[in-house]
Amino acid sequence: MQSLYEILLFVIRAFRFLVIAHFMMGWLIRFEVLNVRQPLVVQVYFGLKKVLAPIYEPLRRIVPTFGQFDVTPILVLILLTFLEIILRNNVAYFV
Repeated sequence: MQSLYEILLFVIRAFRFLVIAHFMMGWLIRFEVLNVRQPLVVQVYFGLKKVLAPIYEPLRRIVPTFGQFDVTPILVLILLTFLEIILRNNVAYFV
């Protein structure tokens, strides 16, 4: 069961990395640091968008928008942190 605990923590960390990468790429594209005419940038950005869409979409229906600022990635990061805390506090159940 310890391996299940480690796998769950790895998945949480991987999703956290993907959310941060997507969030940062969005800002870099918005401020024209990254060029969307480059195929690699487009592939990575829209690939991350497709991977994270099942997580973002249900939350976007619940959370109101604040102008052009999307708080969904921040909310996902907070929820992933809560989930990691819950797993760490209940590690005794996995041993």
